[in-house]
This record gives sequence, C-alpha cells and structure tokens, in this order.
Amino acid sequence: MDIAAAPLARMKAEHFCTYFDQGFLPQGVALWRSLVRQDPMAVLWVLALDDFTADVLRRFDEPGLRVVALAEVEAGDEALASAKANRSRIEYYFTLSPSWPLWLLRTKQDLDRLTYIDADMFFFSSPRAIFEELGEGSILQCAHNFPPFLRHYEKHGRFNVGVLSWRRDIDGLACLEWWRERCLEWCYDRLEPDRYADQKYLEQWFQRFAGVIQCSHPGINLAPWNWMNHKYALAREDALKVLVDGRPLILFHFARFRSIYGNRWWRSGQADYGVMPLRLRGLIYGAYWRALTEAEIEILKLEPTWKPASRRLRLNRSFWRELPLRLVFGSDWLRIGSQFYSFRLGLGRYSGRALAVLRIIFLRK
Repeated sequence: MDIAAAPLARMKAEHFCTYFDQGFLPQGVALWRSLVRQDPMAVLWVLALDDFTADVLRRFDEPGLRVVALAEVEAGDEALASAKANRSRIEYYFTLSPSWPLWLLRTKQDLDRLTYIDADMFFFSSPRAIFEELGEGSILQCAHNFPPFLRHYEKHGRFNVGVLSWRRDIDGLACLEWWRERCLEWCYDRLEPDRYADQKYLEQWFQRFAGVIQCSHPGINLAPWNWMNHKYALAREDALKVLVDGRPLILFHFARFRSIYGNRWWRSGQADYGVMPLRLRGLIYGAYWRALTEAEIEILKLEPTWKPASRRLRLNRSFWRELPLRLVFGSDWLRIGSQFYSFRLGLGRYSGRALAVLRIIFLRK
C-alpha cells in the first residue's frame, strides 16, 4: 500500500443524504461533485423521488453515490402511504425529511453519523467543519440567522432544514423518531402558530433532546437571507477561497436560484433579502452556475432525451408591479459568461433594508 494513502485508508467515510426529483437533477449532481471534490471518501445517499432520477444517477456508477428509489423507502410503511394520500406533492416531500435519514440509520448499521444536505446546496470547502461543530453532540442544526430587518421571516421557523446532522445514539435516533411522527401527523405548506411544513418543529429540539448543538460557523449554510450579516475576504491556498468573518465558506444554500428564460435570465432568490455585490456574486454564484452547466453536460451524456427545467415567466399583475423593484435591486440577473449582472443601486448589504421599506411603500407588504 502507498504509505501516503495509508492514513486515508484507515479513515471512516462520512455519510451524507439528500433527496430530489428530476427537476433538481443538475443541482443534485452539482452537490455530489462539490462534496466528493472536497472529501473524496464521502458517501452521498440520494433518495430518488422518481424513476427517471434513479435511473440516471445509477448510470453514474460511482461507489460513493448511493441511490435508493422512493418505492424502497415507502415499502411496508403504511404511515407514509396515509400521509401521501392527504397532502400535496411538495408537502409529501417535506414529510420525507425525517423519514429518509431515519430509514438509512435503521437499515444501514454501519452509519455512526449521518448528515442531511438540501439538494440546492454546494460545498466550497471541506465538510470537516460540520463535524467539528457537532463535536461530542448528538444533533446539529443551523439557525436561519436572519438580520434584524428580516426577523419577520422567523414566523416560518428560526431554524433551517438545509443542514442537519445526527449521531447514531439515543438522542439522535429519538429526535428523528419524534420529528417523523410530527411530520406524519401534520406537514403542510401553511403557517400555524407552532408549525410550518417540516421546519418549525426544529424549534422544539433543544427542549426535548440532549446533545443538540446550534451551528456557529458563519460559512456553514450561508444563504441569500443571511450573507449580509458578515464580512468577506479572499485567501489563496490551492485555489481562491472565500472567507466569511475570517473562516472558510463551507456550504452555500442556493435557495430559489432558477433559470427563468433559457440560460441567460436567472431568478436570484434574493428578491426579499438584498442583493449580493457583483464580485462576491461572481465568486459564489458564478462558481455554482459553472457546476450546474457541467452537471447538465454529464446528464445529457447519460440521457440525451433529458431537458433542463426552465420556469416560464408569468406576466400577471404582480409581475408588472414588482418589476421596477426587481430591476433596481437586482433580484433578476442577466448572465454573461460566468458573471451575473443586475441593475441595482449599489447599496450592497443595505439593499435589503431599502427594499423592505420600498416594498411597504409601493406594494403595501
């Protein structure tokens, strides 16, 4: 054996899981590529929500990419079947959030620790920081970390489902069991006092379970709704790295980032939050766009009939009312090369605060 490779051979692979359908296939492939680039030993378990996705992913034929069909998880689970019959497709997907990792921990006895990652996330640095945050704890969760002018969004949940990690111990398993029971009972895309979809239940974990750790690393689950809380710098190691408050950017959440007109006009997902400055946007969103493009090329090589999803514009009254604000504050972006351009006032991290005021004035929101 190569002496240099010996330490790697003794290390145990870290296991991650996610789920998606063919509409998120490029995002899922980009997530996998980013993970294995940062941790070549990592294993990603994918719950394929349709047969097409399962078939394409299996054709990658890579040992670290483990594909499980939805039917396999549903088999013999009468509670899941009942839930599937009384909620929408997206609400059923939310319902799967606890059932999927719990199924893995029940059926794969070699998993000592399991980390869930949303499919629209991307690793910029080693995931090791996630496990350093968990430490000796049993459960890791990440707050949304909204800035003060966005705190009203906490009514949908203080914590975000995007990154979660559980240890196979009494508290980790009990947490997943309890969360699954709650989601089977009620998991709908509407707001009630103590619940919203799969997300608001996370607020009860600290009171119910021991060993719950709140992630404090600013570069884990950085997102459109919290990037403006931090200061940024660049460091050159093997490659150019984005530093968030002096620490490496680990994992960015590209929520609502979608192509809405071919591959040129993109919805940034930052309409309500404020728009990232151009240089930082190029380093983060530009890198992700390149990864999505590479993922689409890989998918098309395996399945030439596949077509990337592109949302159509709805030219309704709401579109025309919000268009001036979207153009001014850059929630819609024009892609030229790997850079995304917007028509904004140059307010940087303050654009979200200004936008919140203007929405109240012009849209009465």
